[in-house]
Amino acid sequence: MARLLETRMIVPNLHLLTLEAPTIAREVKPGQFVIVRAEEDGERIPLSVSDWDVEAGTVTAVVMNVGSTTGRLAELAAGDELPTLVGPLGNPTEIEAYGTVLCVAGCYGIGSIYPIARALKARGNRVLIALEARSSFLFFWEDRLRATADRLFFLTRDGSKGLRGHVGRLGEILNAEQPVDRVIINGCTFLMKRGSDATRPLGIRTIVSLNPIMIDGTGMCGVCRVTVGNATRFACVDGPDFDGHEVDWEELLQRRKTYLPEEVVPLRTSSCERRHHEA
Repeated sequence: MARLLETRMIVPNLHLLTLEAPTIAREVKPGQFVIVRAEEDGERIPLSVSDWDVEAGTVTAVVMNVGSTTGRLAELAAGDELPTLVGPLGNPTEIEAYGTVLCVAGCYGIGSIYPIARALKARGNRVLIALEARSSFLFFWEDRLRATADRLFFLTRDGSKGLRGHVGRLGEILNAEQPVDRVIINGCTFLMKRGSDATRPLGIRTIVSLNPIMIDGTGMCGVCRVTVGNATRFACVDGPDFDGHEVDWEELLQRRKTYLPEEVVPLRTSSCERRHHEA
């Protein structure tokens, strides 16, 4: 059992969870994840670690409420316990002295990119950070990221902050900030795919943190398999970081839809929606 110390919605639909996990806090590295269950008979899902405190013995994750399990996590309160918290899992992000690195993030990826950017800066890199969202009110941890980055960029679909548009405009940032030696992208599959498409013509090595369906997180079940460079890889043990230019994105997008009906139906039949229709 893992005790939940703090839970709060930081922007609409994104929730911050801080858990008591001293062993994980001592061992976790940037880019790794944990597996959690919200309840005894619930499914196991992966969550990227967004921060940790060795002295306090805590780990923090940012969760996007998009399905039945993440919805249950969003309902928990401080003092509640998770029946499962396993980690750290996956390989850490490679942190070297690359020169200039552009970190790109959206939604929950804004949280998980933070420890990566922090480690890159500590290694002596010039760190650029580009955040993407539908609108400015969906950005969070701007103070942390601004303190870490040499430059901070914003892309919003509605133009309310920074450049108007989506991650497809990365090319403009990259061309203006050349040379950029590496790009690291965290967030939804669409963001990582479009970001990789934008960097491919420029020949910049682009690392993405893949988020396929997972169960055990140790390579035994095989449901997290992805095709990278025409080879089958398991995201939990071979990743989660891969070269974005070698990922079979269409296959990954299709596999992520496998349980879409099972995720959507509970949300559409929730008591909240029933009350809305009754009103």
